[in-house]
Amino acid sequence: MSALHAQREACMREALHLAAQAFAEGEAPVGAVVARGSDILGRGRNQRENKNDPTAHAELLAIRQAAQALGGWRLTGCTLYVTLEPCPMCAGAIVLARLDAVWYGAADSRAGCCGSVYRITEDPAFTHTVPAFGGLLAAEGAALLQEFFRKKRE
Repeated sequence: MSALHAQREACMREALHLAAQAFAEGEAPVGAVVARGSDILGRGRNQRENKNDPTAHAELLAIRQAAQALGGWRLTGCTLYVTLEPCPMCAGAIVLARLDAVWYGAADSRAGCCGSVYRITEDPAFTHTVPAFGGLLAAEGAALLQEFFRKKRE
């Protein structure tokens, strides 16, 4: 395994840890980190229910924290790692934050906007595009989501 691949997996494992925290709090288990190299600058987990905030998605919380850590909104040189493919709102924020790339785990065939339903992050109509790569530790993120929704149906 290359050093770069190991770094990506380590970042996604932190996102999976955050997703597990969200699960324990009764939230949809999605976690995200923003990293520059191996340095994690922002962390987030879904908190929509606990905050009563429709925008409290893991990606947005991680992006906000990273912007504060860097002292500016441009996150060039940074990569977002998230356990589930970003929705339209989060994909738009990824583009606006000027991230270098996004790596996600499980695809989202219902709302994913990094390739499944639409590809907002790579739409040439915008002044900035962000390449998106799916499937990083996808089985682990998908298993958390499946367990969460199985328990909700009980």
